[in-house]
Amino acid sequence: MRPLFGAIEAGGTKFVCAVGTGPDDLHDEVRFATTTPTETLGRALDYFRQAQVKHGKLAALGIGSFGPLDLDQKSPTWGNITATPKPLWSHTKFATLFRDEFKVPVGFDTDVNGAALAEARWGAGQGLSDLIYITVGTGLGGGGISGGKLVHGLVHPEMGHLLLSKVAGDTFEGLCPFHGHCVEGYTSGPALEKRWGRKAYDLPPDHEAWDLEATYLAQAVLAYLATLSPQRIILGGGVMEQKQMFPKLRAEVLRLNNGYIQSPALTPEGLGGFLVPPGLGNRAGVLGAVALAESALA
Repeated sequence: MRPLFGAIEAGGTKFVCAVGTGPDDLHDEVRFATTTPTETLGRALDYFRQAQVKHGKLAALGIGSFGPLDLDQKSPTWGNITATPKPLWSHTKFATLFRDEFKVPVGFDTDVNGAALAEARWGAGQGLSDLIYITVGTGLGGGGISGGKLVHGLVHPEMGHLLLSKVAGDTFEGLCPFHGHCVEGYTSGPALEKRWGRKAYDLPPDHEAWDLEATYLAQAVLAYLATLSPQRIILGGGVMEQKQMFPKLRAEVLRLNNGYIQSPALTPEGLGGFLVPPGLGNRAGVLGAVALAESALA
């Protein structure tokens, strides 16, 4: 019998919890708003208690969470959310609550690292050893795989907090409470809303917002490309679901690169296979948690 996994996609706006045996068998999924840590984590714990009654004992559980996170296995605060921009959630105990409750291995990583792992196993990154997954939505985060392994190091990638060069004449201060004009502070959905006074999905496709959005995202993409040299960059999230974004972003990356990094992928013909949407669509996050559970069991 295939092992039963629990999965948590812990987002700043909502939690998604599910159980199943793999990407082709994920069921009994629930979604609820991210409120206070006590209420939200309590609902998640209750969900898996009831799921075990219905479906049997979990073999492992995976958590892909907004961050920053403490991922150091030797740290006394491993499994915690650390100093996060999300109100009320800084220094919240997370993964150990589920490990201690269910007595199973728990895979714990950023939601975007989890999504990168899922895309590498089952999605748009299959067959690649080096890739980046970016989500542009309520926040902006990035996960990386280098040499076939998730990138960690000192802590974990914080691709959303790369500082950007302001476009001439841009007076917007940015939304990030830590850095202002970082990628998240300039290009996330809430940043678009603050800048333009309308939600991103209410802005028409020909609005000037999208050219500026593409310019700032292209700055970030080139920085990731120059430092990690991924074979592919996968971009998900609600902002990237705007149909005009991929063509604009590809054109702007080509312009800003200015022929410096030489690769067939960085040509008008090649960029369509280099900057791509998720193969798993909006399921990349929850399937990332499944992938983390599989790795924890292994």
